This record gives sequence, C-alpha cells and structure tokens, in this order.
Amino acid sequence: MAHMTNPLATPDQLYQRRSFSSLPTELQDAIFFSAQCLTQAAGILLQLPQSATAQANVILARYWLVEPFITYEFSDVSAAAIYLVAKVGPSPRSPRDVSNVYAYLLSPSSSFFRPPSSPPPANDPSSYYRTDTAYQAFHNRVLAIEARILYALSFNTHVALPHPLAVTYLQALDFLNVRKEKISKRVVEYLNTALLSPQMLYLTSQPNALAVAAIYNAAKDIGTKMPESEWWEVFDVDREELGFLVVGMRSVDGWARKMREDVPKMKERMITRRDIEEEMEKRGLHVGNGDGHGEVLDPEAELARRMDEKVAEMEMGS
Repeated sequence: MAHMTNPLATPDQLYQRRSFSSLPTELQDAIFFSAQCLTQAAGILLQLPQSATAQANVILARYWLVEPFITYEFSDVSAAAIYLVAKVGPSPRSPRDVSNVYAYLLSPSSSFFRPPSSPPPANDPSSYYRTDTAYQAFHNRVLAIEARILYALSFNTHVALPHPLAVTYLQALDFLNVRKEKISKRVVEYLNTALLSPQMLYLTSQPNALAVAAIYNAAKDIGTKMPESEWWEVFDVDREELGFLVVGMRSVDGWARKMREDVPKMKERMITRRDIEEEMEKRGLHVGNGDGHGEVLDPEAELARRMDEKVAEMEMGS
C-alpha cells in the first residue's frame, strides 16, 4: 500500500510556514498560485502527461513547505521541479526544451497570464530567444535548484496521485455507466484544480480522500444520484475529512479569481522576486527578519542571476 500513499505535511510544518515567515500570507499565496499555474502551462507546452505535471506541482509544494519562498527565482524553482520529475519518469525532457518553454512563457509574447478578454499579444520571437550564455546560466540555476529540492525532500520524490484511484472508485460506484465522459471529466478537473489550493490539499490528505471528494463534487454538479448510504466510508474516508475537502476544492475557483484581482501583476506576467521585494518595501517590511525563520535571499545566487541577465542583454544587443 506504500505506493498508494504520500508523506503528509505535519501541523507544525503548516503552522511554521504561515506564522514564522516574514512574507505576509497573501504574498505567499500569490507566489504559490502563480508558480503552480506556470508549472501546469510548462507541462502542456512540453507535452508531458498530466500525471508528470501534477507530480511536479506536488514536489514544488513540498519543497516550499520546508524551504523559504524567496531563496530562488520562482520560475526557476518551477522549472527545476518539472525537469526533475520528467527526468526520473517515462517522458524526460532536455534542458534546452525546458529552457525554451520557460523563456516563452515568461516573455511578453506569451498570453498565459493575460485574461481571456484581453487581445492576444504580438508574437515577437526575439522576446523569448535565449542566447547560449543565457541558456547556460539558466541550466546551471536549474541544476543547482534541483539538487536543493532533492536535499530538502531527503531524495524522496515519490508522489501517489488520486487520479487512478478516482477511476477505480467511479467503476465501483457504477458511475461510469451514467454520463461516463461528463462525470469523469469533471472529477479530473476537480483533482487538477486542487493542486492550486492554498490549503495544500495534496500535502494534507491522502489520494483516496482526494479522489472521493472529487467524485462527490462532480456528482453534485452533474446531478448524478449517489448511494443513500455513507459510501465514502467504503473507501476509508470519514465524513469530517470529506466535508473539508469538498469545501476546499469548491473554493479554489473563487479564491483564484480574487487572487488575480488583488495582485494586478498576475494579470500581465509571472510574479518575480523583484515584485515581492518591491511590495515588501512599500509595506515597510523586510524580506528577512533575522530570527532564523524568515525568508532569506541567497546573495551569491542573486548576484550571479543578475550578471547573467546583463550578459544576455549585451549579447542580444550586439
């Protein structure tokens, strides 16, 4: 059964992440949400199976549970997570492919972070072209962060996803014979959306509970009749946990909409460390609080990143 369960976050870890970070809660949520969305988009462009992309989302959440958000550029951490998961899975992707995809998603030519109602941006290949120097710098950063992720997670990259269990449960409940495509599609949508939850549902609940909650929500949405008995107990899920997950999954959509409204820069592009630093300065706060629990920048990594950017700009201009 070990391959069907995940190591879960402890209450102390969740409390320390929220309470002892120098970053306000809303900024933590903005970083988490934007990075998880970026990871999903990168997985699509890299043509990775959704299972691999979802694993990268979980690895990213686990890493930020034990390491400060601000240590590395958020997009670089996302790239390292998806590169790591793809490399150890059946669909590896080359560093060059990962670099090209992230260069495009972070460029003005990408419409990923723009609202659907806005006109599509002009496609300017020069905005997402990376020189050899810029690519090498990106590759080095990703490899360094990949090593840090493995160290932070004690090299445990196992992720059990609820998607296969959900299909099995649907078959057991005979739901696949009633509106088969509609309910199964809705279940998958809930499971994928839960990856973005600020409550870190994939880190606090086992796959069987997530699968049952997604089925419950999907059946309610579609109007499919469910067994009158407490059927979730058959799948080892109690009523209290089911209720929490049902509400948590349903709240993600509204929360995400509010997040985009409250953080205007999310409507234009991926949030960067510079954005967070500027927001903290506006509030009269500091990134690090000196007590050992705050977010601490890596000065050497930051200096190297900025030097790499300057060199790349000079090469582009020459």
